[in-house]
Amino acid sequence: MSEHVNEVSDSSFERDVLQASRPVLVDFWAEWCAPCRMMSPTVDAVAEQYAGSVRVVKLNVDDNPGVAQRYGIKGIPTLILFHQGTEAERVVGAVSKDALSRMIEKHCGASV
Repeated sequence: MSEHVNEVSDSSFERDVLQASRPVLVDFWAEWCAPCRMMSPTVDAVAEQYAGSVRVVKLNVDDNPGVAQRYGIKGIPTLILFHQGTEAERVVGAVSKDALSRMIEKHCGASV
């Protein structure tokens, strides 16, 4: 995991994601999920590209079922962009770095 990506949990989600002062991209994942592992370098690259403007975090759905259930996570990887404490957009499954960048720029106007 990149130095620009942090783990969040059921107990820290409210503070770290919903109350964040900047947009947050949440990667819902699990260790046993091969597509999640495949997406990890992409998520790390996006975190590095948008460091300072968008926070990128990971939430392990096996260890933190409360948040996963709250947001109706049925398939992983699921990536949700939160902007001003609300869900702006989500993608399910493996996607490209360009697709994630477009999603971020569409909702946050953040570009590098």
